[in-house]
This record gives sequence, structure tokens and C-alpha cells, in this order.
Amino acid sequence: MTYVDTFLHTEQENGVDARYSRQVLFSPIGSEGQRKLNNSRVAIVGMGALGTVLANHMVRAGVGYVRLIDRDFVEPSNLQRQMLYDEEDAAAMTPKAVAAAKRLQLVNSLVTIEPHVTDLNATNAEGLLGDVDLILDGTDNFSVRFLINDVSIKLGIPWIYGGAVASRGVSLTILPGQTPCLRCLFTQAPAAGTTETCDTAGVIGGIIHVVASFQATEAMKLLIGATEQLNTRMQQWDLWFNQHSAIQVTGARKADCPACASKQYDYLEAHLDSDTIQSLCGRNSVQIHPVLPAAKPLEYWEERLKPLGPVERNRFLLKFQPAANLTMIIFPDGRVLIQGTDDLIQAKSLYSRYIGM
Repeated sequence: MTYVDTFLHTEQENGVDARYSRQVLFSPIGSEGQRKLNNSRVAIVGMGALGTVLANHMVRAGVGYVRLIDRDFVEPSNLQRQMLYDEEDAAAMTPKAVAAAKRLQLVNSLVTIEPHVTDLNATNAEGLLGDVDLILDGTDNFSVRFLINDVSIKLGIPWIYGGAVASRGVSLTILPGQTPCLRCLFTQAPAAGTTETCDTAGVIGGIIHVVASFQATEAMKLLIGATEQLNTRMQQWDLWFNQHSAIQVTGARKADCPACASKQYDYLEAHLDSDTIQSLCGRNSVQIHPVLPAAKPLEYWEERLKPLGPVERNRFLLKFQPAANLTMIIFPDGRVLIQGTDDLIQAKSLYSRYIGM
């Protein structure tokens, strides 16, 4: 029997599955660290480019419970960088959380994977994020990140910020009460349209993997308790122009920070009326998420709308085209995504006309 055979046999006896053998051989993790990973719970917010890489790492590493949260569905333009999806997912308009969970469950059946096709907002954030050990940021907008930050500070749950656009990326590990929080560093979210997005500036796949792999490694350190090895700097990369910087931010905690100092959770306690309609920057789309959505199944909307225009339905969403250049996507949770306009008034008018305010 070879050394590796003996090792694998021993590890199985110790309650560590053989699939993690090479990870356990890495001495900073070892058998005890692997067991801690197996008993850990992680939530990933956003299952786009960063989220798919993060989820892939977490599931393959053996994190015992992984919750996937995403409001969107797979489109052909996602396939260049969102590694868990394929052409069939795009053709079927499969929700990203569902498609990712299905693919990842084939990778590791020992992990509990819980997909949520929903928009993370002030009404559900504590429920979706409050029972995990770590929150991973795979989102693409600062409003949601500030919401995650509020939950993190309020409930004492660490989170790892990450972002990528064009060839640039950034990441920071945030520990409530120990490190600066996001609002210590950025007082408020940038105004809509003032920052680049993947839809306006593009993105290359390499930077996604750099940022998400950094986040995933920091996540593993946190989950096994190797906090002395955590990176305390904000990491920034530009792969195309060969730049990398690491900014020390440990002294940047603000005594007057609204979130971590004053315990003022502006994004978690946002007025719901103002959060129900949102223009999705760079996508020529508007999302409407009513506070009290009509409790109607997709079959109901199919029957109601098919006399008015082309309708396609699967078990996750319904696609309705009221005009050649407009598409309304209706989700079971009551959300409606209106594609073909970024005008909030026009979107609200369409919603009122076909769904009812």
C-alpha cells in the first residue's frame, strides 16, 4: 500500500472524505480544518461571474452548507465568464441560482446547496443571511453591498467584499468590530450611472478568477479559524496593465461611521416604497419588486397575458413581450424585470397596465 493509499484510508477512518485528501495534505488545513469546513455555513450573494467561481470553490472545498442567492436568469452573454452555466441554461432562461445548484450538486453530493431565486432586499436580508458563518459578495452593485454590510455589522457575521469590471478587481475582508466596515471606506453608494459596469465597460474572465479565488482563500482561513493569516489590506488588481496594489486599511475605522459606530442601518431599514423599483445600470432594464406582490402562479399570468402578446413560461419564470422592443419577465416571488427601457416612469406604466399596481 502506497503512502497516499494509507493516507486516504486513514482519513476516511477519521471521518474526512477522501475527495479532500489533497486539501488535507496542506498542513495549515489538515484533518481538523477540513472538519471545520464540513461543518461551516456560507451564503453567496449574486451568482454571476464572481459568485459562480466562489460557489465552485466552496462546494469543492467541502463547505457543508452553501446558500446561493440570485434574482436573475442565465443569458447568452453570461457564458463568457460565468463558469457554471451552459448554452442549455441560457436557452431555457434558467434562474442562475437553480442552474448553479444543479451543476454543483453533481460535483459534491455531500454539501447541502440551497438556491434562492430572489432579490436580496431590506425585507429578506436578515432571514437569508442571518444563520450563516460567512457572507461572500458576488454582487455587482453597491446598494446590495451596503445592505450586506448592515446585516454583517448588526448580526456580527464577517463578509468578504469583491468586485470586478474590465480588467480591474478589488477585494477586502471585513470583520465586524475589528476591521473598517464598507461604510467606513465608502460613505454612500455611488450615484447611478457614475461607475463602470460589466455591461458598459466589459470584463475579461481572468480578473474574475483572481478576485474570487482571493475571496475563497480568505473564506477558508476564516472558516477554519486561521484569523492570524487573514489579509488586512484592500487588494486591487489590473491584469491587463500589470498593476497590483495592497492598501492597508486597518486604521480607517471611523468613530462616526453610521453603520459600525452608530449602529444606524440605513440600508437594512430602508423605506420599502423607495426600494420597489430600480433601474439596472447598463442593462436597459428596470426591476419592480412590489412590497405586497399578487399571489398568483405563473400559469395565471400566462392565461391572462397570452392574448396580448407572445408568452413563454417555464417553472421558474414567464416571459411576455407586449411590444417588439419590450420584454417583461415575471418571477414567482412577484418581481417583474422589464427589459428594453431604463425609464422608471415607462416601466411603472407597463407594470400598471399589464400587472396592476
